[in-house]
Amino acid sequence: MRFTGNIDAKTDAKGRLFLPATFRRILQEESEERLILRRDVFQSCLVLYPESVWNKQVDALAERAGMFDRRGRDMLRRFVADSETVTLDANGRFLVPKRYLAMAGIQNEVRFIGVDNTIEVWALDAAQRMLAENETLGDDLEAFMNEQP
Repeated sequence: MRFTGNIDAKTDAKGRLFLPATFRRILQEESEERLILRRDVFQSCLVLYPESVWNKQVDALAERAGMFDRRGRDMLRRFVADSETVTLDANGRFLVPKRYLAMAGIQNEVRFIGVDNTIEVWALDAAQRMLAENETLGDDLEAFMNEQP
């Protein structure tokens, strides 16, 4: 499953968003019915994980953490504690709790960005600032891809 592209949208008065049709189609093709929503660990945006992707992430973290690894268990706890299961209604909408909107600085306008097997939800102005940094993308990719493992 791979999401690509970016699509602008708006929240409604209740804090609901329409998941873009292109992303809904991919989820339907993969028979994914539920999504997990959480704040990104690096950026001020929200991330929607298809449930199967989320489960793989949590399984990998839990396996690495181990039952008796205090630091690992703490990271696992913090990663899963601040997440919500969301389902789309018949119109393709989902409710974003107010605390998540505040975490990402989302007022009204958003940009959905497909990033591999997840979908990011950004405040529109923050997404525009982040994507404006494209001038260095070529240099960054060249350096990253040429690093020795």
